[in-house]
Amino acid sequence: MSHYLTYGMVYLGASLMIYNIYGFITFARRIRSRTSWDDGKAILYVPILLLLLFLLGYLLAGQWGRLDLIISSILFGGSIFVFVMYLLLNSITNRIIESEQREVELKAAEESSREKNEILAAISHEMRTPMNVILGIDGIALKNPSLPQETREQLEKIGRSGRHLLGLINNALEMQTLETGQLSAKREPFCLLDAIEQINAITGTLCEGKKLTYHSDISPRLPEYVTGDELMLKETLLSLLDNAVKFTDAPGTVSFTVEPLSIEDRKCQIKLSVQDTGVGMSPEFLSKAFDLFAQEDCSFTNRFGGSGLGLPSAKNKVQLMGGTISVESEKNVGSVFTVVLPFQLPPQPEGPATPPASEVSLQNRRVLIVDDVEENAEIAADLLEMEGVCTERAENGQAALDMFSQSAPGYYDAVLMDLRMPVMDGLEAARRIRNLNRPDAKTVPVIALTANDSEADMQHSLEAGMNAHLVKPVDAELLYESLKKWIGTALETTKEGN
Repeated sequence: MSHYLTYGMVYLGASLMIYNIYGFITFARRIRSRTSWDDGKAILYVPILLLLLFLLGYLLAGQWGRLDLIISSILFGGSIFVFVMYLLLNSITNRIIESEQREVELKAAEESSREKNEILAAISHEMRTPMNVILGIDGIALKNPSLPQETREQLEKIGRSGRHLLGLINNALEMQTLETGQLSAKREPFCLLDAIEQINAITGTLCEGKKLTYHSDISPRLPEYVTGDELMLKETLLSLLDNAVKFTDAPGTVSFTVEPLSIEDRKCQIKLSVQDTGVGMSPEFLSKAFDLFAQEDCSFTNRFGGSGLGLPSAKNKVQLMGGTISVESEKNVGSVFTVVLPFQLPPQPEGPATPPASEVSLQNRRVLIVDDVEENAEIAADLLEMEGVCTERAENGQAALDMFSQSAPGYYDAVLMDLRMPVMDGLEAARRIRNLNRPDAKTVPVIALTANDSEADMQHSLEAGMNAHLVKPVDAELLYESLKKWIGTALETTKEGN
């Protein structure tokens, strides 16, 4: 019995060694097919040679050797050891290959995402440029007091349709940005009262055009300055207010209420409510009001328009800012959207405060408009000239740099800078203006006025030394408020320097 056991273990070990040799040959071929081993390929076959020698030893021992149970156990155990090492090596190699594949797939996904973002940025720019012309000329034409009523109504319809189309473009591109995780909330000090004033100006104009009553109730306890994302806050609230105006018929009412819930330890919670007397929503629809593409009634879509992207976008932005959003609504009575946002309170600014935008006049200010598209420059000039602003135009960044360099210090009160231009883009022009050796180079407001609307574009504008980033087609009131704010800041900075 012992004789059969010892020889059985030897020949079983030999069989296992043959399998190990086959496995190592397959392994070596696999490695060579995936990587270049031209210089050191021989090392892959060293284990195979050694295993062949082991196999030869097994066969010689089984044929002519004097075996006992101990020797046969050692030989059999060696085959098992080699087999286990082969499995371990194969497992490690598989994990390395899988990791490499994941890395390749990740790089491919990142490259695809980058290319997609570049395409989306180009699409956004190409869509916004003609929309800026359409809405800009429409808005300017409507300011003519001698327009026949029929023509005015036609222009108002053009404006509403244009803004609706722009909203669809904005929401579609914005949701793509949110889904890729590229959008984040900034933490920067800003004047909350100025932001609310701009929101009121824009919404008041919308309500006036639709013959609605607009109420704004701002608590006197509201902090003047907070730390957060001013642009994201304004976009969120304007989206909710625009919805309220859209779904309310005359003679209806839209209300905007802002009040602090708590202020302590340099922190505050602010409640912002948007209420309307519009069509409202059914209880069944309320639970999915913030879902993508959710629409309660196709007849409402046909009547009021909408893509089902506005509320999901607003909710995502509120969450990015660390807040909550909720809705209460009753069919044919109206809706109330409530946003609660946390803010940090920045240290109180030292020195004289910047005058409120409402106290700064644009009359006789001189603004340099930098835009390679003549129609866009004309629209901006017409809007500014209505406020008594003197304008000049540069067709690219190099021309703007030359005009600013050759002007007397303080000649220009502000610069409106497009980003995508031939010869020299707006970012490079802004950087070079800031680096000029003259007293107004550091203080003159340089405001991006561009169709580039991504978070990266806004960051690039600020890094280039610009004060703000406005997106075409820009609302006239927002443009005026931004110019007043930064011209006022520049005046205060100049006073302090003197």
